[in-house]
Amino acid sequence: MDTEGNGVGKRCYYLGLDQGTTGTTALLLDESWHQVARGHVEIHQHYPKNGWVEHDPIEIYDSLLKAAVQALHSAGVNAREIRCIGLDNQGETIVVWDKRSGEPVYPAIVWQDRRTASEVERINRRYGPVFQKSTGLTLDSYFGATKIRWVLQNVPRARELLAQHRLAAGTTDSWMIWKLTNGKAFVTDCVTASRTCLMNLERREWDEQLLSILEIPREILPEIRENACFFGKASPETFLNAEIPITASIADQQAALLGQACCTPGSVKTTYGTGCFMLMNTGSRPVPVQNGLLSTLAWVERGRADYALDGGIYIAGAAVQWLRDGLGIIQSAAQADAMALSVPDNGGVSFVPAFSGLAAPYWDSYARGTITGITAGVKAEHLARATLEAEAYQVRDILELLEQSSGMQISSMRVDGGGTASRFLMQFQADLLGIPVEIPAIRETTALGSAYLAALGLGELSRIEDTVDLWRCQKRYEPAMSEDHRAALMDQWHRAVERSRGWIMPNA
Repeated sequence: MDTEGNGVGKRCYYLGLDQGTTGTTALLLDESWHQVARGHVEIHQHYPKNGWVEHDPIEIYDSLLKAAVQALHSAGVNAREIRCIGLDNQGETIVVWDKRSGEPVYPAIVWQDRRTASEVERINRRYGPVFQKSTGLTLDSYFGATKIRWVLQNVPRARELLAQHRLAAGTTDSWMIWKLTNGKAFVTDCVTASRTCLMNLERREWDEQLLSILEIPREILPEIRENACFFGKASPETFLNAEIPITASIADQQAALLGQACCTPGSVKTTYGTGCFMLMNTGSRPVPVQNGLLSTLAWVERGRADYALDGGIYIAGAAVQWLRDGLGIIQSAAQADAMALSVPDNGGVSFVPAFSGLAAPYWDSYARGTITGITAGVKAEHLARATLEAEAYQVRDILELLEQSSGMQISSMRVDGGGTASRFLMQFQADLLGIPVEIPAIRETTALGSAYLAALGLGELSRIEDTVDLWRCQKRYEPAMSEDHRAALMDQWHRAVERSRGWIMPNA
């Protein structure tokens, strides 16, 4: 067999690269869509000030290379055997860099960052409806627009490079593709572009009026392309000594929607990661924004656009990390699961992990983390359980809004992400929703979705719906809780949420 990519019997693989908030995953799949190997590299988060969250852009790209090397080495595969690359990204995180030197001018500002919250509030008072009409989104510091504006206003080097026409600004996909192609391609995909809150959702192009409002020059932004198409070739100089076509780019949550084969209207996936994100496929027409949800693109391929309703939770697995790194009461996420299972209930404790405010349906930047119901009888086990329960409560809130907004009844929910390893959380989630929760055979659904999309971009898959027959269920959790019990738990949760929203930022 020829393993160098020349001759009869050559092996061919698809590579999905998932660049997330806490790490990067490389998923290598064979032509039958079996997982061959996986690589994963963690990246660091930096918190220079209260409410600020940053990454090192160089570390982001290096993690991409290291994760790919891990996967290829594990499988004994040569990079020249990779047929195509699909890439997904954090969505709202932005990078600003010098197009000549390739050096970032400031750390990547992460989607969780809240430094522009007061500025967003001011802008929304005058222009909120303008942004919502064009983008389908409610302007929030969560999105990339005001992050880019902040760099332009506060980083002198950025202004110097702008004057010299050397400045590039974009979401992390633009940065990674630029690096992968050795500076030859300055592009983004339409789904990720929409997450800046600067792209007109119907025309799928940068909105000149919104750019003018925020004083962001069009020249610093990348070209917008469909999700499954040719983005450029990974350069041998910057990617594993191989020239490989990059044929897909998409935001991580939409990648997971495709990886879960949620291709029909009404199908829903939930990703339990650092945050927790739910998307419902709504078909060929966007559902009007209501109830605190967001209308967003799912993907665009061969001129066809599918849309989704989006409900985001800022803090999910990050709250479990806080139990480990902040409080020191657990050593691992698995220990939190065991502790939660060791007690019959939460002991009356509710934990609202609003470390970065609350997202859908509240969109409250000033809410703060709150623990209620503490008595002398409360133990660490109760807090561990309340932390995991908080993820499920927030998902229940959003699922109800998805049904109300779309007019569709959800019969089951497909789930992925690190949180699916928690037996307690998955069973509690099914109980709280009253519908089955399904875990797929390939759990790296985000990287899988980007690989599917790359195959579409290369013509190896003929249509999006081909993914439906490829999906396999590994475990299914059935609900086993009475409606009265659900209602009582949700009432306790909602009372705790209202207490978390009583905070006011100094000098706001």
